[in-house]
This record gives sequence, C-alpha cells and structure tokens, in this order.
Amino acid sequence: MHKPIIETSDLCFAYHDGKPALSEISLSILHGDSVGFIGPNGAGKSTLLMCFNGLLRPTSGTVRVDGLPVTESNLREVRRKVGWMAQDSNDQLFMPTLFEDVAFGPLNLGLPREEVLGRVEEALRQVGLSGFSDRAPSHLSGGERKAAAIATVLSMQPEVLLLDEPTNDLDHASRRALIDLLKRQPVTRVVASHDLELILDLCRRVVLFDRGRIVAEGPTEVVLGDVDLLRAHRLEAPLSLVLRR
Repeated sequence: MHKPIIETSDLCFAYHDGKPALSEISLSILHGDSVGFIGPNGAGKSTLLMCFNGLLRPTSGTVRVDGLPVTESNLREVRRKVGWMAQDSNDQLFMPTLFEDVAFGPLNLGLPREEVLGRVEEALRQVGLSGFSDRAPSHLSGGERKAAAIATVLSMQPEVLLLDEPTNDLDHASRRALIDLLKRQPVTRVVASHDLELILDLCRRVVLFDRGRIVAEGPTEVVLGDVDLLRAHRLEAPLSLVLRR
C-alpha cells in the first residue's frame, strides 16, 4: 500500500493583511500519485503548493513531507524531496547560462563536481535540451524555457514535483511536449492549473478548491465530469470529456 509523501492537517494560512487564503486543509498525497489542484482564481491552489515545500509557513496546522514536519530545521531535506516549478520560468532561470541554472541546486547541496556535472547532463537530456548548456536562458523559446525550468528541478532528483500553471503561455506543440515530458517522470506530481484538459490528461485524482477550502475531491473523470459542480465554482468541464459522454 502506498504511503503518504505529503500530509496536511487543519492547515490555515493568512497573508500579512490578515486575509485568509487557506482554511482547515487536511489532505494526503501518496507516493507515486498524480494529483490536480483546480479552482477559480484566488482559491488557494498556489498558496498550498508553496506551503508544501516551506516557501510559505502555515498560520496554523501542520505540513509533513515523508513524515518530516516542514519546519526551519528540516527545510534542506524537505526541498531536496519536493521540487517546485513556478508559474513564471523567469523565477527559476536567473544565471548567465543554462548549465549554471541547472547546477545551482545540486551545488548548494554540496555535491561533488563530478556528480553535479552528471546530474546537469541527465536533467537536460530528460527535458530534450542536451547540448544547450552554454545557452543563455533569455535566448530560449517559451517551450524551451519551461523545459529548462523543469531541468532545474530534476537536477535535484526530487521525489515530488509541484507544478504551478505549467502550460501558461505555451503554444499547442510546446504544451503537448511538456505534458509528454511530465508523464515520463517517475515521481509524485501535484499540478495546480486552470488548464483542465491538462489535468484530465495528467492526473489520477483531483482536488477542487474555492475560497481557501477543499470543496470536492475524487477520481479525475468523476470530478471533471460533474458539470454542475464545476459551474458552481466558476469552471467549465473539459470539452474532450463532455464529448466522450
């Protein structure tokens, strides 16, 4: 039986202005699972992802990663296990060359140079960017930048990938290439997105958020096929699923 890799219990989060963003979130994500977070703007999806790897700290409640509480003393190990890809690739591509960006995380782990070189080479190979090491990230296309951002995460060899709106601003071909790349990754995936076709294609289970709370969760086709539920939370069912029925 699969064990949880991420668990939250009664997690609440409020921003500095006191506005609550998450309320009483209790959730388990299992090793090897693929989970989609959906909901309207401001539902709390991105905030929860950032709580998972300690970028944000809950106001109350707990987060555990592989049994470890997400606390200051455990952040190094938590972030080794949980890789986060931001909505904007620019947040992860800030070095002069792609090699330096992909090597940044492993170097900060204090790994030997030979291991860092191997990790960079393998991460770039996995995302289809072998031979791009010396390129400036600013010279990459939109799809290549997304792939490069994933490479910066893969070089850390995480057990979990957190992906926030991964298909934003991608054309059809780049979007399909990204989906195929993500499907090949043998890790736990948590994907927050408004692209419900992506969620349908990539995720086994869906959690629906609204106003900082979980309002529904279940198998992807069941939740995304509930037209009335989605409309009640300002979402539309994926056309491909509607046409199938």
